[in-house]
Amino acid sequence: MTDAPAPVPNPVDPAETLQRLRGSIDNIDASLIYLLAERFKCTKQVGELKAAHGMPASDPAREEQQVERLRRLATEADLDPEFAQKWFTFVVAEVIRHHTEAAADVR
Repeated sequence: MTDAPAPVPNPVDPAETLQRLRGSIDNIDASLIYLLAERFKCTKQVGELKAAHGMPASDPAREEQQVERLRRLATEADLDPEFAQKWFTFVVAEVIRHHTEAAADVR
């Protein structure tokens, strides 16, 4: 009967690894916030354009195309497409609210 080899100590400090991973998450979160801010700057311009020309705040056909596109991208990126759709629906609701406010300001 042979004795099992002694476990090799893990040279990686879990607290250090956790700190490193959280730092990466914090950087990604900051990037997402800045990207969302850029996205909303663009959608604000869209809302102003729509308001100035009497166009509806919502474009269901465009939204449907975007949902299909984002679900496909999510699948390719190994992200849950349901989550991607929920995120997009949340963002679009906010965009439509801004567009509706922009249209009210023009009146």
